[in-house]
Amino acid sequence: MHARATAPAPPAARRRVRNALVTLALGAALFTTGAIGLAPNGNTTPSPSPHAPGPARGSLDALRNRVRHVPQDAGAWAALGMAYVQQARTTADPATYDRAEKALKRSLAAQPGDNTNAEIGMGALAAARHNFPTALTWARRATTSAPYNPVAYGVLADAFTQLGQYRASYEAVQRMNDLRPDAPALARASYTFELRGRTDQAVALMKRSLDAASTTGERSFAHTVLSTLALQTGDPHLALREAEAGLRGAADDSALLEARARAREALGETPKAIADYEAAIAVAPLPHYLLGLGELQQSLGHMEQARAQYAVLRGQDAVRRAGRTPADTDAILFEADHGSPARAVGMARDALRTRQFIAVHDAYAWALHRAGRDGEALAQADEALRLGTRSALFLYHRGVIHHALGDDASARSDLQAALRTEPHFHPLHAAIARALLHRIDTTS
Repeated sequence: MHARATAPAPPAARRRVRNALVTLALGAALFTTGAIGLAPNGNTTPSPSPHAPGPARGSLDALRNRVRHVPQDAGAWAALGMAYVQQARTTADPATYDRAEKALKRSLAAQPGDNTNAEIGMGALAAARHNFPTALTWARRATTSAPYNPVAYGVLADAFTQLGQYRASYEAVQRMNDLRPDAPALARASYTFELRGRTDQAVALMKRSLDAASTTGERSFAHTVLSTLALQTGDPHLALREAEAGLRGAADDSALLEARARAREALGETPKAIADYEAAIAVAPLPHYLLGLGELQQSLGHMEQARAQYAVLRGQDAVRRAGRTPADTDAILFEADHGSPARAVGMARDALRTRQFIAVHDAYAWALHRAGRDGEALAQADEALRLGTRSALFLYHRGVIHHALGDDASARSDLQAALRTEPHFHPLHAAIARALLHRIDTTS
């Protein structure tokens, strides 16, 4: 890295340069990475990256066969549990998490003490279920039982990040890199700088992660992040090249397909973007893919196709509610824009109880705005941007809130920054941002 050489400024200094993205969906992905870290990434997603394909059927069958014949093999149970966590992340099948939990508990029953792999797996599982306080508890157990295990510190960093404890997260990432600066560690280091809007450092560290990558998953993840960072700096051509470079080694990687879809969308290659979204969804019907495709179809006036994606999203949310799992930001934003803003406010409020991450503050801000509660919304929007994150969507949300509160000077500043950061940041909201900015400029 070495991360310490260019550590983020201390809190007071950061406040002074507050206005000075991270693909926030990536944040969550990275989180699960480390968990599966033993084999995935941590806040990023695994060492086979957060976006790596699920475990091969052969490896799952081999692990199941092993525990069937040697039921006291704690290591095999832990590996099977982590394989299930990774599979669930890539297939969006919540039932697979139950299988993961059973396997990990069998590992802990067979070996209650000194079982770091199972502790890491339980941390990854809790994170995947958005139970970040529990993820932190397991991560602390793992770093206590194995203080020199870098993967354990990756899970710890991910938990701290999602709980809004950014300084503690940075220190855990530093420790991870001190122990072993491999691809997952460097990816997490990249993310710490991305969160703070320090894109140049984030890109440099992610390129180092790519150079250090030893698996297809790690290489795919690095190209996905580099494509996303290119989009966030207004370079869709570079974003497209990065996505295609990754797809040459992993043609069915859903995250790379989505990254290429977004690059093609920004370049005006709409039919190809739709095809890539559809291919990504065929591999893994993840909420942000469905929402991205639905809103792209809506922007084109294809309401029947958009409603088809939204229907799947509503079905997925019904499953989430049945399992009493906190909503992710995609579900909150979807509800705010395409459902009930009042319900979205409740979803966001519930999510913040166990996940004080900046993306949740942003989603809460937008839900409050859509519900007509702009005074409360502004405080949440400020919280979402307090690290200096270069998110066009966050800036747009705050700009609209400022406008609703009658502060057109602040609204203009945020909207200009959003469009400067990423001109095509959203299929629906980017056009609204340009229209609102024009209206402010012509009426001021």
